[in-house]
Amino acid sequence: MNKIRYFDHAATTAVDEEVLKEMIPFFSIEYGNPSSLYTIGRNAKKAIEEARRRVSFAINCDPKEIYFTGCGSESDNLALKGVAHANKNKGNHIITTKIEHPAILNTCKTLEEEGFNVTYLDVDEDGLIDIQDLKDKITDETILISIMFANNEIGTIQPIEEIGKIAREKNILFHTDSVQAVGNVKIDVKKMNIDLLSMSAHKFYGPKGVGAIYIRSGVKCNKLQDGGHQEKDKRAGTENVAGIVGLGKAIQIAYENLETYNTSISNLRDYYEMQVEKNIPYVKVNGHRIKRLPGNSNISFKFVDGEALLLNLDMNGICASTGSACSSGSTNPSHVLLAIGLPENIAKGSLRITFGKENTKEDVDYLINNLVEIAQRLRSISPEYLEFIRTEKS
Repeated sequence: MNKIRYFDHAATTAVDEEVLKEMIPFFSIEYGNPSSLYTIGRNAKKAIEEARRRVSFAINCDPKEIYFTGCGSESDNLALKGVAHANKNKGNHIITTKIEHPAILNTCKTLEEEGFNVTYLDVDEDGLIDIQDLKDKITDETILISIMFANNEIGTIQPIEEIGKIAREKNILFHTDSVQAVGNVKIDVKKMNIDLLSMSAHKFYGPKGVGAIYIRSGVKCNKLQDGGHQEKDKRAGTENVAGIVGLGKAIQIAYENLETYNTSISNLRDYYEMQVEKNIPYVKVNGHRIKRLPGNSNISFKFVDGEALLLNLDMNGICASTGSACSSGSTNPSHVLLAIGLPENIAKGSLRITFGKENTKEDVDYLINNLVEIAQRLRSISPEYLEFIRTEKS
């Protein structure tokens, strides 16, 4: 069996050994319910509060402004639905973008069915919004702007601080889906005028099944589910103590090692893209070449089907993706790639490689060598490619 070489860190990451070590006691020794008054219950509660402190320190907010959830999608739902329902007396207009994660886009569709109006901003060929376009779309009814910090497919980072400044000046709440950004980018919610922020532990070497949301003090945001009074009455249900502990430890590690980590994976990404562009003709790097996540590379291989490319890579022990893991199984081309102007046939030939801390140059060389061979082989049986070559020669 081939050694597994994993290049899909935007989909999920392995739980860091230090994180797992800190989680384990809360499965078997410190297993108390954090709402209980006896010692092991109080210990569980104390561990949750320490995780809350670690998260707040990472993004520069007060611990009481952090609420733990089940995942990034739940955090997104809480932000959009909670704010919309709590502030509908002020207006019913929401602004977002065409390249958001399905957790935002599908939540917006639900809110539209409830009578809210949603504006979906266009992006340019690099995936960036136009600030003037955002200003022009604001109305007296606008109550929320929700724009992702960094795109999960092409890695483009939006001008978050500038967006936050506009929202604050207009007295409009600003939410950012930061699921891909947390652990990869320095975030200061105060400096950036962010009112609500979503994150998910499994994107930065924490466990799956736990996320968090920052809600600035004073922001009106309704809860989504009824029950007990956990998470300061924002999220009913017994807390996932071990998961929360893992999230807290993972975010602490991520920000202690941010610069070293970013330098390492951005070097691998740049080397990968240089070698691909050098050795494989008819490719296009998607997303902004500078304003992007350090480990993200999205490349379109013209005259190649992305699914076929993935399957061939998998047979050689290489894990990658064609886009968002939450959209896998769909035969439609990426909505993000279509939004930046790619034709359907080129969008369907795109490969997302996202690097992580265990990747080495040797791994990348193995990936490149396989891509060269596979792309050449798939093109040799592509009628579109053969016709293109025939036309080029004539």
